[in-house]
Amino acid sequence: MSKTKIITDSASDISREDEKKYGIHILCFPITVGDRNFRDRDITPDEYYGILDTAESMPVHSQITAPEFMDVYRKYASEGYTDIIYVSINSYGSATYQNSLRAKDMFADEEPMLASSVNIRCIDSLSYSATYGYPVIEAAQAAEEGVPADDIERKLRSRFETAQVYLACYTLKYCKKSGRISAATAFAGELLGFRPIILLSGKGTKTVRKVRGDNNVVGQLVEVCCEHIVKGTEYAVIGGKNDARRKELADALTKRLGYPPLPYEFKVGGAVASNAGPDIVAFAMFHTDTPANK
Repeated sequence: MSKTKIITDSASDISREDEKKYGIHILCFPITVGDRNFRDRDITPDEYYGILDTAESMPVHSQITAPEFMDVYRKYASEGYTDIIYVSINSYGSATYQNSLRAKDMFADEEPMLASSVNIRCIDSLSYSATYGYPVIEAAQAAEEGVPADDIERKLRSRFETAQVYLACYTLKYCKKSGRISAATAFAGELLGFRPIILLSGKGTKTVRKVRGDNNVVGQLVEVCCEHIVKGTEYAVIGGKNDARRKELADALTKRLGYPPLPYEFKVGGAVASNAGPDIVAFAMFHTDTPANK
């Protein structure tokens, strides 16, 4: 009898409630802020935002290592799982996906008998936050219902071929540090009060609109969404430290599109906030037919 375990990492921004509800195993990124070292999700997102607000140095998050993946593969193979599906953060932003593949080879070499009992599938989401957090939740629900692992993998890969995420940052220093935008763009943005709306797609980013003034960001995000979404497409809203902005975007999109976002909370955790900043608002779209602009 087949038995599938769904694994992801903390940049998926799946809530603790949904992690527990759907039995998802989440591997957490190590984070360093000044002289403090901890794992993403050791503290709440709000606690992490408070640390960033007072930190004198920029945060750094490290990759999840191959030995960590080995331990997880060994655990679930020993528990009788026939399939393990790991969905990773964008491989262009972290070596974590490559480490998951390396661990798969190491596991086969070091414990061939145990490794032969389980099919390990590593999938690169090519994205961040809810853009793979929601498909992971879907996958975990399907696994609970006994859907074959081949079908779950197929659905995940289909999601990632068409999903899009558009992000607006209210401070640009984190995007500058992470390379999401250039130093010149960040300088001009802060000087003139511009807030870029950024499409995060595969190996790169693209600024699709420059908005002047914080009060205009949500309205322009709604316009960008309406320009690209196919009516009826599922979408998720992603928030940061200012929950009122997330709610404002959710309400505005509900009114404009005629239907609400997905009923899951996605609040950026340490891994995403370290690169985009804690003060963001974003939406992810999950097209079924229209290819993403990647």
